[in-house]
Amino acid sequence: MSDPRPIGVFDSGIGGLTVVKALRDLLPNEDICYLGDTARVPYGPKSPETVQRYAMELAEMLMRKNAKVLVVACNTVSSVALPLLTKKFSVPVIGVIEPGARAALQATRNRHIGVIGTRATIRSGAYEKALRAADNNVCVSSRACPLLVPLIEEGLLDDDVTDRMIMRYLEPLLADGIDTLVLGCTHYPLLTGAIARILKRQIMLVDSAQNCAHAVEEMLDRQSLRAARLNRGELHVALTDAADNFLNVARDALQLSFGEIELRSLL
Repeated sequence: MSDPRPIGVFDSGIGGLTVVKALRDLLPNEDICYLGDTARVPYGPKSPETVQRYAMELAEMLMRKNAKVLVVACNTVSSVALPLLTKKFSVPVIGVIEPGARAALQATRNRHIGVIGTRATIRSGAYEKALRAADNNVCVSSRACPLLVPLIEEGLLDDDVTDRMIMRYLEPLLADGIDTLVLGCTHYPLLTGAIARILKRQIMLVDSAQNCAHAVEEMLDRQSLRAARLNRGELHVALTDAADNFLNVARDALQLSFGEIELRSLL
């Protein structure tokens, strides 16, 4: 049994390409349709109702591409819109928060986990809820890091300014005694090297993109939705507005290859 339909992946912008990279590495024979809402990014400062409406529109666009699964490659959307999407669409819907929370609980030794993300993700408390649903005794320290995404999108992945900002955001979490840090934004895996370099003590980093990809793989196997083994998977990238500099940053940093970018107009 094989299913040739594509995996549909969407994000508020282009940060979700970190999830695409993880999926390409793990599932090279799967076709992937990626949709980034570059016309309306960022989602972090917007209301939950607005984010839910945008998420529904993007998911419907991917369903018109006959997606066999919807991957919400955005922590903000995953934190406020996942139940709505799951109820609306008949295909499996996978976000980044549940897989990240599970991986963090497996990694922590002292049961004190740190979470960094956008203001919307942190404000929602989605990671705290997911972590405590699995372990009521876990301690969670969260911090919004609104300046990291702009620095990443400017390509400042190895820069003193970015290093100082990372340390400013992480110092309170380190003081709290965390031993595990969840990168609760799909942009943040691009800073894994910088964060690991800056942290002087041993902190386990949990990459939501990698763990989301593993969750997709498990679901495809469980529901017999895998593409044929001999299929050479293709990546199609569509955006809702012209790409900014970050597309080049993502392409270079992630070493993703894709053809011409399709522009999709919003109704």
